[in-house]
Amino acid sequence: MSPMGTFGEDLRMERMSRGIALEHITAVTKISQQHLLALEQEKFRQLPGGILSKGIVRGYAGAIGLDQHDWTERFLKAYTASGLVMEDPNWTAFASNVGRARIRRREAIEFRLRWLGALILLLAVAAAGFLMVRYYGVRAGWWSTLIPGNPVTPRLYEAYVGVRTWVANLFS
Repeated sequence: MSPMGTFGEDLRMERMSRGIALEHITAVTKISQQHLLALEQEKFRQLPGGILSKGIVRGYAGAIGLDQHDWTERFLKAYTASGLVMEDPNWTAFASNVGRARIRRREAIEFRLRWLGALILLLAVAAAGFLMVRYYGVRAGWWSTLIPGNPVTPRLYEAYVGVRTWVANLFS
């Protein structure tokens, strides 16, 4: 690191002295070359800003083997020296809000799943109860008196038997 160089020049010189291409950094970090070039050329307005810009600097420094903390501090000094201001210097509040939102969303899903499970269990118990009562009712003989007979049922059964015998005669 030269005392006279700027942040972008020093970063580019460190990368070139190690013989690392921008394509390699992009492949390792998944940071677009456009953002890497903007960082080297100190075109900070082309960077996404805030915590994302710091993440780009950390990724770049880590990919070429530099100390991430030192280079992030240098980036922040160069960023403020260029006349730009970080949108949210307290990014931990943002990160904690994101974490809280994820926890709330997960809890809401778990709450719905619990109620869905309780509903399915209730339906299964009701179906089992109905089948049990029907089974014992049929065996005891009182089930047919509980539900009145349908006058259409005997005619449907006769039609079914007729069609079945016709199909059996057709294939015999």
